[in-house]
Amino acid sequence: MAVPHNPPPVIAVVGPTGSGKSDLAVSLALELDGEVINADSMQFYRGMDIGTAKISLAERRGVPHHLLDTLDVTEEASVSDFQQQARALIAEIHGRGKRAILAGGSGLYVRAALDVLEFPGTDPAIRRRLEAELEAAGPAPLRKRLESVDPVSAGRLGDARRLVRALEVFELSGRPFSSFMPTREYFRPAVQIGLEVDRELLRERLARRVHTMVGRGLLEEVRQLDATGLRRGKTAPRALGYAQFLRVLDGETDVEQAAEDTIVATRQFARRQLTWFRADPRITWLGWQDPELLAQAAALCRAAPGGPGAG
Repeated sequence: MAVPHNPPPVIAVVGPTGSGKSDLAVSLALELDGEVINADSMQFYRGMDIGTAKISLAERRGVPHHLLDTLDVTEEASVSDFQQQARALIAEIHGRGKRAILAGGSGLYVRAALDVLEFPGTDPAIRRRLEAELEAAGPAPLRKRLESVDPVSAGRLGDARRLVRALEVFELSGRPFSSFMPTREYFRPAVQIGLEVDRELLRERLARRVHTMVGRGLLEEVRQLDATGLRRGKTAPRALGYAQFLRVLDGETDVEQAAEDTIVATRQFARRQLTWFRADPRITWLGWQDPELLAQAAALCRAAPGGPGAG
């Protein structure tokens, strides 16, 4: 279906985990006749429901949700695949005269959908060779090689997986990985709403949420996913809660300690999310517990203009 010549802006609800993004997105969809596109990379996975706080059918209140439960836990999440899927959905939703609403705290995925952002290709053979080098000699030789061809990325990237990726991109494209870094330029008109949190209240909420997940059966969910290949995945087993509770299954820790470890990791993740989103000056921040939150957010969405050629 053709996209309107001057479609409304894409709406994105962003912020740290536990801040109420899913609830606001549903309320906005009901208010503005919209549909929600998930932008939480761990909610792509089928069966990862409790530990990701995936919104239930009842909580969706009849609002169509997209890009939930699209991957098996053995599959690797791909931000470039997400970009293609999300943009196709945005065009489809706008083509039906509805509002497209992104909701999620995976910052790069949000930017992939909203911003002018090019993703370099992949080559499994190059990746396997570099991973074999990493396993044999550790990260130091890879980092030294990257420093010679892409000093910007070498100074910026910390973990070994990203070193491998940066070298793979250079071998494949002849361009430094850093040259693919995004600028803050929307692909089509957009409005981003950030949920401003009280950090101490959020800390308490995240702790309660983890304990609730444990009470709802997080360990059993991890056990069931482990039986279907969770550990074979590259992305899913690193998810908050799942990594910690796999250690319970291995007898390395107990449920109480795994819960505490998950709380600490979740709070650290929330801080990183806030740092990421705070760096984007285009986000309008609204109080997460303001009684007028929905009215303020809806007003922002209605007031934001579309743009010529945005379709």
